[in-house]
Amino acid sequence: MSKRQLKRYTQEFKDRAVDLMNSTDQSVPEIAEQLDVNSKNLYNWRAQAAAKKAGGKSPGMVDLQRENKQLRKELAQLKEEQIILKKAAAYFARDRK
Repeated sequence: MSKRQLKRYTQEFKDRAVDLMNSTDQSVPEIAEQLDVNSKNLYNWRAQAAAKKAGGKSPGMVDLQRENKQLRKELAQLKEEQIILKKAAAYFARDRK
């Protein structure tokens, strides 16, 4: 049984491959064939380049972080309202006695 050798690509090669994908009308599988690279690698490199441009965060991650921040704010507000309602319920329960 022989082990498969993993090909290592330089960052410059990856960047040029992504530039080629963005600048031509060729499909990714066609470019992958020309460069003798697996097309999945090209898709991954393009995603990594996009994440790098977004400050290391993918667009989906930025959306998730924004939603998370909003949900945390809503949760804090609901907790505060719950505390107020508990105090009000205790106050009115005392008056009934």
